[in-house]
Amino acid sequence: MAVLYVIACGGRPAAQLPDFVQHAQAEGWTVCVITTPSGAKFTDSTRLAELTGFPIRSDYKRPDEPDVLPPADAIAVAPATFNTINKWAQGISDTLGLGLLNEALGLGLPLIAVPWPNVALARHPAFANSVAMLREWGVKVILDMESLPAPDSGEPGAATFPWEELRKEVGMLRPAHSE
Repeated sequence: MAVLYVIACGGRPAAQLPDFVQHAQAEGWTVCVITTPSGAKFTDSTRLAELTGFPIRSDYKRPDEPDVLPPADAIAVAPATFNTINKWAQGISDTLGLGLLNEALGLGLPLIAVPWPNVALARHPAFANSVAMLREWGVKVILDMESLPAPDSGEPGAATFPWEELRKEVGMLRPAHSE
């Protein structure tokens, strides 16, 4: 069983996760969804829990509670916010999602990030540095600056979020049919 964690941050494309989850499952992945606290505002946790068979986690469990999710074999962050990309590159673990991402780097797990800030945030020098650092550390970063939404556009960016490229990258990560 190959386990894919999908970490959803606060962005409108997170509402489209059910389609991505179903695609990953059809490709043989067992999928678990984790959201950042802001990501929870954009996802349908009930629907995602029904699809995955696992609760949608957004906070650390209590130390005496068992872990309800199997260990990840790979992680995809979609959408990844400006905040998450920058904190991840600095090793900050102030959310469950960031804690898992930082541990996954240390474990050498395959990682894919799809940053989705608005264009103005993407032009911030810290963001470019953070993306470069993550790439240097082996994270596959899917980022097309021309497709990012404009600030205050009110546009969900649904038409331009690179779901197809993410599907392709996840397909290349999956262990050979988990045999």
